[in-house]
Amino acid sequence: MPDVLNGEMLTLAAMMLVTGAVGGVIAGMLGVGGGIVIVPVLDLVLASFGIDGDVRMHVTVATSLATIIPTAISSSRAHEAKGAVDHDQLKHWAIAIFLGAIAGVVLASRVSGDVLSAVFGIVALLVAIKMLLPLEGKHIADAVPGGAAGQVIPFAIGGLSSMMGIGGGTLSVPVMTLFNVPIHRAVGTAALFGLLISAPATVAFIIAGWHVEDLPPGSLGYVNLIGLAIIAPVSYFTAPWGARIAHALSKRQLSLLFGLFLTVVAARMLLRAFG
Repeated sequence: MPDVLNGEMLTLAAMMLVTGAVGGVIAGMLGVGGGIVIVPVLDLVLASFGIDGDVRMHVTVATSLATIIPTAISSSRAHEAKGAVDHDQLKHWAIAIFLGAIAGVVLASRVSGDVLSAVFGIVALLVAIKMLLPLEGKHIADAVPGGAAGQVIPFAIGGLSSMMGIGGGTLSVPVMTLFNVPIHRAVGTAALFGLLISAPATVAFIIAGWHVEDLPPGSLGYVNLIGLAIIAPVSYFTAPWGARIAHALSKRQLSLLFGLFLTVVAARMLLRAFG
């Protein structure tokens, strides 16, 4: 039995290595957070490993969120050093995003993997449509909504992000730019939002999956520690490879590439959910 377990651990580790490498290259090439890339790749890896479909998406989402924590810390410090973090926006949205992230995990732990796949697929498709359309420079208002009504937006961003296993930039950056926030300040502020989402959501997923059976080897609750230990550093080191590819493409070409990539990912997730 120990030999079989060791063999499973090595196979899983090798697959996590591939996940981190692919996720890093695509994330670096498209300029996105790793979660939107890692989740669909890791789901395929765990499926090929034979992980039960009832828990696979939960493990995928939770592990992706855990890998985002160190990246979010590093990224937010870099943006802070460049003065690209909007502290007023951070104060206005921080609590709602934090609470939304917790609420998202509570909901995610009570629904099936197919529901999580559907949420990921639908949101990814909406983002893909935005990326494919020529909407650069377009906004719907001159400022982010304030008051109690304005808290619905960050709460939804936190909730959807924790259910999808992403750091929030995929959602918060497009939303902030629609409200006339400059792109560099939106990206810098979103890095801190990613930490406010990934850290509490990771802890919540550990607690939620503590007594769940049929989890992959090396799991702490829904978070797979093998994936965390391998994907995070590998994606960090391979992201510059993708960035080099990106420099050979225009901004519009990158937007189209990202939109097409998300369309494929969304289609697969929706087929997984409804097929």
